[in-house]
Amino acid sequence: MPCDYYIIAGEASGDLHGSNLIKAIKAKQPDATFRIWGGDKMATASESELVVHYREMAFMGFIEVLKNIRTIARRLKQCKADLLEHNPQVLVLIDYPGFNMRIAKFAKDHGIKVAWYIAPQVWAWKENRVKTLKRITDLMLVILPFETSFFAKHDMEVTYVGHPLLDHLHWNPSNTNIQPTPTIALLPGSRKQEINSILPRMLEVVPHFPDATFVISRAPSQSEDVYLPYLSKQVVMSDKNSYDLLSDADAALVTSGTATLETALIGIPQIVCYLTSPTTYQLAKFFIKVPFISLVNLIAEREVVTELIQNKLIGENLKTELEKILDAENRKEMLNAYKDIREKLGGHGASERAAEQITNLHQSTKDSFL
Repeated sequence: MPCDYYIIAGEASGDLHGSNLIKAIKAKQPDATFRIWGGDKMATASESELVVHYREMAFMGFIEVLKNIRTIARRLKQCKADLLEHNPQVLVLIDYPGFNMRIAKFAKDHGIKVAWYIAPQVWAWKENRVKTLKRITDLMLVILPFETSFFAKHDMEVTYVGHPLLDHLHWNPSNTNIQPTPTIALLPGSRKQEINSILPRMLEVVPHFPDATFVISRAPSQSEDVYLPYLSKQVVMSDKNSYDLLSDADAALVTSGTATLETALIGIPQIVCYLTSPTTYQLAKFFIKVPFISLVNLIAEREVVTELIQNKLIGENLKTELEKILDAENRKEMLNAYKDIREKLGGHGASERAAEQITNLHQSTKDSFL
């Protein structure tokens, strides 16, 4: 049966932004119908079937992708067949370029309009992909201020809608204070592979802070069993969403990704952590062309938060950096930089602005058949 919108997101942050986009589309087009690849939030917002959950597609790094190439190929085949069966007016892709670029090309070849919300980070690596994106995308919506000039350099027209995190993340006014027995939030990522590699390194810092409580944020896509081996009297797990957990924390250790920007927008001092396989890391060093891995530093265009990557992610370094961000003067400096980042990202309403553009594309598609 045909649908209005076919939406694909490949990870937890995409599920969140996709759900808010769906709500905004429904506010403008109450009778809109959806087909969803994503997560529980998108399924609930759209009141429609979840075809495939993002946790079944979340493979990180070159080696992990190669190991699961047959699974990925099977999902691509399934998605293409499902697209043809449901023949949407608009295909909406949310980030997740490895999978979505292939689907976008297929959709374009079969006359389906393609809107991309949260552009692939081609400014970081694989800049030559811009030519392909121009060919296979009808509407590109970007959420970072520097992306507009980047795509303009390649003669590609895009629309800046602002960052959707600003729609539901609020600054924590108590973040300037430090508790006598501090609470440190640990955000080791949402993929099992990330958790099992990064969380043990994060926990190396625990013995250096005997008066602190370390709280692990459980990813919604992971069971409690994944975290049980890491718990102790001083290390606990929380089922709170990451925003509530961060709001109660004095500082955070955060795996590189969208969570670093979330932490900054709430106003919690942080250390950015990242660890992958040696092969993946060496390949990434060769291809990635940006000076930082965290969105916080990229948007600020300077080092606001410390990035501990690969061999630098050890207990002694974490101790040094955590002591810094628990210090009042250092916290003040980081929080002032965070406020500048909020200003750069603009105000509220990204989901609504994106929905406006996407529903306009939908209407123009319908009009062309009249």
